[in-house]
Amino acid sequence: MKGVLPDLPPLFSRRAHLPAEGTTVYRAAHTTETDGLFALDVAGGTGILSMYDTLAAEQELELARACAEAGKLTGIYVKRRPVEAKHAANTERDYLSPPDPIWGEAAPEITALENGVPFLIRPGADLSIGLFTDARPARQWVRQHAPARVLNTFAYTCGFGLNAALGGADTVKNVDLSRKVLSWGQDNYALSGLSAPDTDFLYGDVFEWLHRLHKRGDRFDLVILDPPSFARSRNGTWRAEKDYAKLAAQAAAVTAPGGRILALLNHAGVSPAAFERMFQRGLDNVQRGGRMAERLGPGDDYPQATHLKVQVWQLDG
Repeated sequence: MKGVLPDLPPLFSRRAHLPAEGTTVYRAAHTTETDGLFALDVAGGTGILSMYDTLAAEQELELARACAEAGKLTGIYVKRRPVEAKHAANTERDYLSPPDPIWGEAAPEITALENGVPFLIRPGADLSIGLFTDARPARQWVRQHAPARVLNTFAYTCGFGLNAALGGADTVKNVDLSRKVLSWGQDNYALSGLSAPDTDFLYGDVFEWLHRLHKRGDRFDLVILDPPSFARSRNGTWRAEKDYAKLAAQAAAVTAPGGRILALLNHAGVSPAAFERMFQRGLDNVQRGGRMAERLGPGDDYPQATHLKVQVWQLDG
């Protein structure tokens, strides 16, 4: 096997407090702890093994078995994530994200908890299983600070929107380009006993929706931005490192006076300072005053992680 397999049991023991605190979906081994070879996420009794280097089939199975034994897991799914995976996701889906476990029992759908909030996790559904666990502190922040009107863009399965609703927001709009994940988000709402009318789940391009909402005069007390670092659409190519200022400007245009923007960027190549400069440039472009008020990061199950930047921007009244 390439590299040296880390001592897995201590990694699990470092996360032993999480289930006791109401979190049963988390990162059990981060790449900073495995010399970049793999990461392991846990959802209930199932593991999701993300491979960042290529192993022979028997080595991959050996690693899966070792992870299962260390974490007392009943099944292991694999996600193969070579550098080119984002481009091959549609053509090689069954190889990159096999629908069946490579070891142990199948678990097509799991109800797991994050800070006591239930979420549907689908380990074999795609490269993304239903929740990005590094954003757990940011979702908790939203639940603790939810104002009356919230716009959740690039919503995926609506984890931020759900936490805003649970935090007492009167209006929450979730926007995403995939009907499939918005429906998944409605299922997550149902798990918490919340109403999930279709009018709160807006299908379509986020930039087009931001333009539409601004034009009709909708304003929000909190706007959540969690875009991909790279994406293609009919409107062209999005690259966060060069396009985030435009997104910040459009978000500011639908943010109420005195409102806030929670901005996330998952890009190891952009420093927190560079991210702050990009965002400030976006505010300047639409002549909105504001300041970066707070920084958040991933949870303690992501030791030494530098990929995720989370900033809370307070706009002027």
